[in-house]
Amino acid sequence: PEHFAPSSAPAVSTNAEWVAFTYSVTWEQSADNWATRWDPYLNVSDSEIHWFSIVNSLMIVLFLTGMVAVIMMRTLRKDITRYNSLEDNEELQEETGWKLVHTDVFRPPSNCSLLATYTGTGVQLIGMSITVLIFASLGFLSPANRGALFTALLLCFVFLGIYGGYTAARLMKMWSKPSWRTTLMTATVVPGEIFLLFFLINLFVWSQKSSAAVPIGTIIALVALWFCISAPLVFLGSILGYKKAAVELPVRTNQIPRHIPEQPWYMQAPFTVMMGGILPFGAVFIELFFILTSIWLNRYYYVFGFLFIVFIILVITCAEITIVMIYFQLCSEDYHWWWRSYLTSGSSGLYLFLYSIFYFFTSSFKMKKFVSVLLFFGYMGIISYIFFVMTGTMGFLACFVFVRKIYSSIKVD
Repeated sequence: PEHFAPSSAPAVSTNAEWVAFTYSVTWEQSADNWATRWDPYLNVSDSEIHWFSIVNSLMIVLFLTGMVAVIMMRTLRKDITRYNSLEDNEELQEETGWKLVHTDVFRPPSNCSLLATYTGTGVQLIGMSITVLIFASLGFLSPANRGALFTALLLCFVFLGIYGGYTAARLMKMWSKPSWRTTLMTATVVPGEIFLLFFLINLFVWSQKSSAAVPIGTIIALVALWFCISAPLVFLGSILGYKKAAVELPVRTNQIPRHIPEQPWYMQAPFTVMMGGILPFGAVFIELFFILTSIWLNRYYYVFGFLFIVFIILVITCAEITIVMIYFQLCSEDYHWWWRSYLTSGSSGLYLFLYSIFYFFTSSFKMKKFVSVLLFFGYMGIISYIFFVMTGTMGFLACFVFVRKIYSSIKVD
């Protein structure tokens, strides 16, 4: 009608009717170049915050580097000089410290197959992250196409399975426990856990008939990539790893385990593990806010150069905090360091999940439906678990290099 009274209520039809909506588009010539069309949207207006994140992370790294330098340059050098100057066993009995556990420090850990599995998968995830961050920083992955970014992550993980199998095989051969069961676990345990959680979440999304549900065809394609490409590459990497000579350890291991003295409360595993994850998480939590905003508030994340720098800082932080913690543990004559080194830096994944809870209650979006809340915490649980596997592997490998180096520097009978 030409005239409509605002006070009158619109008529509501009770019959099912189709209403056709149309629109028109007018294309106009633009002076902007095709390559720079995203610049108005991707203008880095908050670069100061990213630089503050970098500076904050660097301060943590410098602090840890100073501690590691003191340990390596002063304490360790003094210890090695003193240990190598001892001439008889009576003097050795009077000494305390990390040398006294040299016959047990390389004793295979409990559940060594599971540790090798997690380390192998962690190597895959680290390689995947580095590769994708390099390509994204160089501009090959547009922030406008999130599907391309996810596809690149998935394909890199699949094709890097050979490194995961190789790493797991090298560890198992070093512990004199080669097993194809470990290879199968490397190919299935962590990817299987992630896929199972993802599939369960997707079932709930399907039940709501949501367009956010992943189609069944895509899921079948993921399973095909997993079993037809990733798993065979893991087995190929294991074959190559088992063919290589075992990693030579600098000291022999006694058949009878040494008694571990009672440890003070601050050297107990729960305390040291929880303390070890704070600094790696602190090195990335500012940048983490922008990543979560990009994922859940549908905004573009475009500063991959900053993210790559933060990732390098994360690697250094995980390595240094784990070395410091394990050095103090060995000085307390506790040689059960294999799993402790993994969990020390890996506990940052727990802090990531706790931060996601904080973000959920303080962010601008308000989720009330059960499926929406499940979607958020389910996917954040997957991300936190991946972060745990990655950071744990960083700390474990760095600590293994450190322990092998210090015990190769002392003279033993």
